[in-house]
Amino acid sequence: MKKLQFNSPVVLTFFFISLAALILGTITNGTTTTVLFSAYRASLTDPFTYVRFFGHVFGYASITHFFNNMLLLLVVGPPLEELYGSKTLISGILATAVISGLLQFILFPGSMLLGASGIVFMLIMLSSLSGAKAGTIPITLILVAVMYLGQELYSIFFIQDNVANLMHIVGGVCGIGLGFVLNRSK
Repeated sequence: MKKLQFNSPVVLTFFFISLAALILGTITNGTTTTVLFSAYRASLTDPFTYVRFFGHVFGYASITHFFNNMLLLLVVGPPLEELYGSKTLISGILATAVISGLLQFILFPGSMLLGASGIVFMLIMLSSLSGAKAGTIPITLILVAVMYLGQELYSIFFIQDNVANLMHIVGGVCGIGLGFVLNRSK
């Protein structure tokens, strides 16, 4: 009989925290999602404002939103965690979460940000750099960046929806930055 393996602690913990946040949000009719798991402009005297700077990556508006992000996280995350280690992956996730949370707070006072799309795009861009040799720029990075950034820019200018495309780009830039830092240290 085969044993189950907790093969990617950071990614799986992220998944289960997000699932718990989704369930709590459903049970509380969105209250916990708003209070803990969404980034938006609020008073700096509110201690939850600081929690939301990184907690927003665990919040979801719907089960579909959750599945879309978690599927990609579960596919892209574990190989990166194995390659770079859990501490590095946590650092990248926290940095991306805080940067996107702060930018949301500063630039978009009238809207909320929630979900792990920025984290997922950080991982996608990081994975496109994962095989790079120091001092090189992989063609896969260029192709992924052009396609990804092109799609996000198109969406920003021509599609009116509730998707935080700029924060997707921020996540992608964080992934590129992390990838170059990691490859330089090789």
